[in-house]
Amino acid sequence: MGSPEFAVPALRALHAAGHAIAAVYCKPPRPAGRGQRETPCPVHRAALDLGLPVRTPARLRRDAAEHAGFAALDLDAAVVAAYGLILPAPMLEAPRRGCLNIHASLLPRWRGAAPIQAAILAGDAVSGITIMQMEEGLDTGPMLLRGEVPIGPRTTTPDLHDALAELGARLAPEALALNPPAVPQPEAGVTYAPKLTKADGRLDWRQDAAALDRRVRALNPWPGTFFETGGEAIRVLAAEPATGGGTPGTVLDSEATIACGRGALRLTRLQRPGRGPLPAADFLRGFPLPPGMALG
Repeated sequence: MGSPEFAVPALRALHAAGHAIAAVYCKPPRPAGRGQRETPCPVHRAALDLGLPVRTPARLRRDAAEHAGFAALDLDAAVVAAYGLILPAPMLEAPRRGCLNIHASLLPRWRGAAPIQAAILAGDAVSGITIMQMEEGLDTGPMLLRGEVPIGPRTTTPDLHDALAELGARLAPEALALNPPAVPQPEAGVTYAPKLTKADGRLDWRQDAAALDRRVRALNPWPGTFFETGGEAIRVLAAEPATGGGTPGTVLDSEATIACGRGALRLTRLQRPGRGPLPAADFLRGFPLPPGMALG
C-alpha cells in the first residue's frame, strides 16, 4: 500500500523476495501534464510492470465494501509506505500480522507528514527508517526495526528521500522474515513534522544563513523556496552559505550573495515564473540583482 516514488523500491523488494502480493493499493490516477490526462502514480506503474493486481479506492474510512474487500484478501500482513489514505480500524486489524508502516524517520522523532524535510530543516545529523506496527494514532505504533542514514552538510531532500527509500526496501522484507518483537515508542523525544504548504517556502532573510541554507535544501523540489522582487516570486533552487553581512535581504555583490540575520547566503540556481531553471550567473544576465538591492 503506497503511492509515490518513495514506495516503489519496497514494492520491488517484496516482489523480488518471493512474497505472494495479493494486491497493490495506491491512490487513483490523477490528471497531469498539459493535456490533463489521467496518470497513474509511480507505485501503480511499478505494479503494472510486475503484473500485480492494483486497487485504487478514492476513500476508505466509511466504505464498508472496501473494508470487506480488503479482509477477503486473507492477508498475512500489509506493508504500507506513504500510501496517502488513512487506514480505518477494520483494515488495520484484518491482516493476521497487522499493517507494517515504512516510516521515514527514527521514531518517535518526526511523526507526521513531512519527516524527511523536517529532519533537514532542524539540522539533524541523522535520519532513518522505522518499521512500525500501525495503530489508529498518528505514527504512534510500536517499532519492529530501525536503520539509520546520515545527513551531511549538503544533503538535500531528494538525496535523503532516495537513501531512505532504499533502506526501507531492505528493512521491510527483513521485518516480514524475522517477525521481531514490537517495542513501544519512548514517550520522550516526540516531535511532529506537519504537512508543508507553499507559504513555508518563503525565505525570511532575517533568519541565519545556515537556517536558510537548510530550508533551500529541505523544501526543493516541493514546495520550493522563493523570494519576491520586481513583482515576481523568484524560486531559489540551490544556495550555499557565504561570508558577508549587512541589512537582511540586501544584495551584497554581483554573485547574488544576500545578507541574512547572521551571515550571508549565495544563491546558485534560480528560476523566474514560467521560465526554466538557470545557474545564477546565467540568471543574472537576464534579471540583474545589483548590489544594494533589497529583496522581499
